[in-house]
Amino acid sequence: MFAVTNVLKNVVIHLRIWTKFISILIAGVAIIGFLLFVVYKPMYGVTFEGEFIGYTENKGELQNKINKYIKSGDNGNIAFVEIDTLPEYNLCLLKKGLTASDEEIFATVAGSGIPYYKYYAILDYNEEKYYVQNYEESEAIVNELKEKNSQNKDGITYILKYETEKKEFTEVNEVVASLYIEMPLVPVNPKISTMQVVDYSNTSLGIALARPVSGTISSRFGSRGRGTHTGLDIATSSGTPIKAAATGTVMYVGYNGGYGNLLVIGHGKGVETYYAHCLKIYVSPGMNVSQGDVVASVGSTGNSTGSHLHFEVRVNGIAKNPQNYVY
Repeated sequence: MFAVTNVLKNVVIHLRIWTKFISILIAGVAIIGFLLFVVYKPMYGVTFEGEFIGYTENKGELQNKINKYIKSGDNGNIAFVEIDTLPEYNLCLLKKGLTASDEEIFATVAGSGIPYYKYYAILDYNEEKYYVQNYEESEAIVNELKEKNSQNKDGITYILKYETEKKEFTEVNEVVASLYIEMPLVPVNPKISTMQVVDYSNTSLGIALARPVSGTISSRFGSRGRGTHTGLDIATSSGTPIKAAATGTVMYVGYNGGYGNLLVIGHGKGVETYYAHCLKIYVSPGMNVSQGDVVASVGSTGNSTGSHLHFEVRVNGIAKNPQNYVY
């Protein structure tokens, strides 16, 4: 009984000692913490590309600012900024009175980036001519040139681009005024000769012709039954693109009796090429076209028994054999 009493006494004594020790320890930690709070404050040391560049109190706010700059830059012309590496943050305790350097840190990180500018390039037959800021201005330019029936209206397009080179923007009205080309004064519906006047001689045209379509020759130039076939028929599938045989100016577009949908291109010095029975015609009178441009599609309109192109070569209104020059 005496031994048990002594054990209990010893336990109580040790508990009192440990309680005092823990109390002293807690008090010490609290005092040290208070002193640290009074003298020091937590901050983040920032390193970028292996170099120390400053301190910040709020790494989340600073990083959000950097992220926003990467996504959209600092003005409306920048689409995004390419930055290879991001800053690293290390928590540390520093004496109060030391100021953060967020602006300097941001300037260093932002200065390492490559800005990409967003803009719309206005193209005249695939050649970049002017630059505007947005889609709405691009559409306005294309639509105004179409409304004005500019000769190059079908060649005016636009494309969205992202480039490191900053472009100078041009006002919509200035672009329209600069790109507008008045249609040449040519008859909208000139009289198309239907006379069966042909010439079999191989007269030099002064230009080289290219095949308007590929296909099977189904009817050749010359006498046919009671009449004369003034051109060459090339059979091919409906909708096949028809290309201009040579550079020139569109002289006629319209439905013309047995020819059906007819396109006539003038090449100068009295030389003209005829494209008949078209399904669709993509050009209009007065337009300039280059050799190889798609100007229409093969059809079977007018006096036609099947899908084909009726192709004529005329010099001063007289039909020449197309096979003297092409096919």
